[in-house]
Amino acid sequence: MSSSLFSLHERVAVVTGGTGAIGAALAQGLAQAGARVAVVARGEAALERTVQKLTDDGYDAIGVRADVLDAGLLERGRDNILERFGAIDILVNCAGGNVEGATLKEDASPFSLSIDAYRQVLDLNLIGTLLPLQVFGGAMRNSAGCSIVNVSSMAATRALTRVGGYAAAKAAIESITRSLAVELARRGTGIRVNAVAPGFVIGEQNRALLVDEDGSFTKRGAAIVAGTPLARFGEPEELVSTVVWLASDGARFVTGIVVPVDGGFSAFSGV
Repeated sequence: MSSSLFSLHERVAVVTGGTGAIGAALAQGLAQAGARVAVVARGEAALERTVQKLTDDGYDAIGVRADVLDAGLLERGRDNILERFGAIDILVNCAGGNVEGATLKEDASPFSLSIDAYRQVLDLNLIGTLLPLQVFGGAMRNSAGCSIVNVSSMAATRALTRVGGYAAAKAAIESITRSLAVELARRGTGIRVNAVAPGFVIGEQNRALLVDEDGSFTKRGAAIVAGTPLARFGEPEELVSTVVWLASDGARFVTGIVVPVDGGFSAFSGV
């Protein structure tokens, strides 16, 4: 099998949320596959560190400081990317996550979660995916070499306690993935749209829920590992090959799917 099927040589990839644990790993992996990478994130210091690492490793990368909920900033970022690289071929929507206010306390009623908290987590994940889709996806050429990869979650299809708002937002992202894939394919654009659903990867947002200060698992963390046939948490780098595949010509007849990368969590009944 030709390795060129999975090469992203000279393609331009935009990664939103590109300074988080998963986003930074995906930006690095796309660059290693040959892509020129634009990292989109809010935090200036983290953005500089992430881009500096890419450029120090010899990759062609730029940083775009923008909030995925601010269309104006995204549009300015898009214009900068097009001025620098001339095209956008790949979009990876990695920005998102849960918010503290939308995480139900263990002893609280699910009816007590505020609507404002639901709105906040829905905006961050769903609108924070839709706006980049419109701004960066809308700038893509109609080409079979163009690909969009959204980042979902196990929570989209499996009922997880305490994170119902986040789960609803990720389920919506999976629905958008399928509907946009169909719409773009039927219009002959050549642009493919897929998603990955990571299993449990420890990042700054969920660390306190999964791991105690001494490094041992919390009760929730232990339950997750027990429900994962590979019996461990995932690593951000373990998502890279799937995203590179979905972005490459190796997946040129693949659109509208959600690929679990979860250590078997979604396949396991617990028995």
